Amino acid sequence: MKPRSLSFYLLAGFFGLFVLFLYGPMLTIFILSLQGPDGALTFPVRSFGFYWLGQVFQEQRVGNFVEPFQRSLVLGAIVTVLAATVSVLSSMAFRDRFRGANGLFYLTISSLIVPSVLISLGIGVMFQVFGWPTNWLTSGLGAHLSWTLPIAFLIMLGIFNRFNPSYEEAARDLGASDVKTFWEIVMPLIAPSLIGVGMLTFTLSYDEFTRTSLVSGQYNTLPLEIFGMTTNVTSPALYALGTLTTLFSFSMIAIAFFAYRFLARKQGT
Repeated sequence: MKPRSLSFYLLAGFFGLFVLFLYGPMLTIFILSLQGPDGALTFPVRSFGFYWLGQVFQEQRVGNFVEPFQRSLVLGAIVTVLAATVSVLSSMAFRDRFRGANGLFYLTISSLIVPSVLISLGIGVMFQVFGWPTNWLTSGLGAHLSWTLPIAFLIMLGIFNRFNPSYEEAARDLGASDVKTFWEIVMPLIAPSLIGVGMLTFTLSYDEFTRTSLVSGQYNTLPLEIFGMTTNVTSPALYALGTLTTLFSFSMIAIAFFAYRFLARKQGT
């Protein structure tokens, strides 16, 4: 057996440090969330239990977690649907060259290079000029779309650039309309990729803080509520929330994975 080189061990050590840096904080939060009523914010763990996991759903000293979670969930779902729909339609449009396509493309992705806080500030100022009240479901939705929509568009544009148009041409030659061709030919082929785009845009919206910070109005999303409570709530309830949201994220990933496998298997048959 060929002996391992020094570079192999250096790379393995670097990867080990990366995994520790990535998952170490999650493991720490998970352990500290599993404490009894006398639990503290730091080690050592005084007692193990599920007390603080239940406290997440109760009223906290300042605010609560349940309503902000519901807002983030609804906002993420709306952003996912809008970003997926618009990105598919726009990327299909860009398959055909048209006048002004380059300018429109760069205008679409320009918000990705602008600092997030400036986007949030600009949307807040615009709403103030028009006399519109800022709200997590209006101005917040616009702020999230300025971040998620260009990313979804770029991904779907790459997917359609690899798409073989001969499938659509064959369907049209057989008499299928454009609508029927899309739903019966195009959509099944891009569905697995579309699930990935949906998961990405939902995650970006669900975790977004900076672009929401100045336009959420009087009601916070979950990231804003967590940030506000870090200076007021001094209990392991924050750790318990981190554990539950992590489990929720893994559950969403599992659902998307099985949906992807199902569609891919169906596509293969």
